[in-house]
Amino acid sequence: MLQTFGTIALLALLGCGSTAPSQGNGSDLRVLFIGNSLTYTHDIPELVASLGEISEGPRVRVSQVSFGNFNLEDHWNRGDALDSIAKGGWDVVVLQQGPSTLPASRQHLIEWSTRFAQRIRAAGARPAIYMVWPQDGNFDAVARSYTDAAVAVDGTLIPAGEAFRAVVRDHADIAVFESDGFHPSPTGSYLAALVVYGRLADRTVAGVTLQRPVTGITPAQAAQLEVAADEANRDFGMD
Repeated sequence: MLQTFGTIALLALLGCGSTAPSQGNGSDLRVLFIGNSLTYTHDIPELVASLGEISEGPRVRVSQVSFGNFNLEDHWNRGDALDSIAKGGWDVVVLQQGPSTLPASRQHLIEWSTRFAQRIRAAGARPAIYMVWPQDGNFDAVARSYTDAAVAVDGTLIPAGEAFRAVVRDHADIAVFESDGFHPSPTGSYLAALVVYGRLADRTVAGVTLQRPVTGITPAQAAQLEVAADEANRDFGMD
């Protein structure tokens, strides 16, 4: 996993000491993430857990199975993700692969999301589709692919890509990408975590950053990220 000083600072200031509270309660969400570097860069699942610690919503206990350059078929064939699903105890299993902008990639995402969804439901959890973002600016194609996959599995749609689209369009001063123009920066990972937490907890994230300011993100920028996350969930999220 890629975890830089920026990520460590984010986690420290958000007050996240571990992946999950040692003692859960009935309102905790138990979430398994299955993805690639767009999930593990700056440890987005851990950031989601940290938001649960400081918000007034449910806490989130997270685990992840993520490997670089993996798509869902790769995860299926390797077996680790299926083993983790089969162990049970999850409320939600979040599925993610690359942008999937080409028609063939879209069908691939739908096919393997559907296969995973069957195993997820058999284990007593619900599937969620984590919409990412493109490297080439083709947000429309990413949105179509991930929305179609969420519809196909009758699952939750987590529209992180739509929040990225809004910030790239409206707030050029906020760097949500690393130097490669694709992987999320610490700020971008925090934005993605806001969307994930807001969608899974079914609540606004407005003001959550005020609970513990985040290094490298000004209060004004934090408010803009929160608005982008809330608007993405309101306008594009699906349950």
